[in-house]
Amino acid sequence: MEECKIKNLYTLENTIAKPLLEKYTYPWEVLPNISDFIIELGKKLPKEEYDLIDENIWISKKAKITKSAYIKGPAIICEDAEIRHCAFIRGNAIVGKNTVVGNSTELKNCILFDNVQVPHYNYVGDSILGYKSHMGAGSIMSNVKSDKKLVIIKNKITGEQIETKIKKVGAMIGDYVEIGCGSVLNPGTIIGKNTNIYPLSSVRGVIPQNSIYKNEKNIITRADINNIKS
Repeated sequence: MEECKIKNLYTLENTIAKPLLEKYTYPWEVLPNISDFIIELGKKLPKEEYDLIDENIWISKKAKITKSAYIKGPAIICEDAEIRHCAFIRGNAIVGKNTVVGNSTELKNCILFDNVQVPHYNYVGDSILGYKSHMGAGSIMSNVKSDKKLVIIKNKITGEQIETKIKKVGAMIGDYVEIGCGSVLNPGTIIGKNTNIYPLSSVRGVIPQNSIYKNEKNIITRADINNIKS
């Protein structure tokens, strides 16, 4: 599925994790390798720019970390990132430049590209968030199926599917994606670039780029909207 490939979801120049991501075709293939990548990259980060505050935890000297935040390694917090009150970073997390991790937001085994915002009561587990993507308040990424089976990526439009062979896969959301407040992204959700998800949505499967997702049966492309207006 072309729309699920890393090259079609993300602009890799906008993340410190580019050397890891460019090794793989699909984003979920990256998940088992985030921890080792952080440890190896962390050792190479310039000491004049990053502090090693604890075992395998590297934080930019220009990042803003609230005292009430909890950070477990391996983790890299990049330049001008803001980690707010009671944020909970459970390890294996890369937080990009100018990214906001907000009040009571929890991160685990994930990559946040530069300028991502997860500012209010969000859960991001086993997921990758593209450049300038934003999660509305209370939106979460579910990373384990209720039957505990391995996650399968499904495109309901084309009927295609890919077996990830992984039990824990959250959501892979492309650059400039907007997730509405209170939404749930089910395991294995893929959202293409420049797509908006309506508030209170339950999303699963592959959602095309340049779309507006109102519900499972009502996905409008921006091209359709432009045609209606014209």
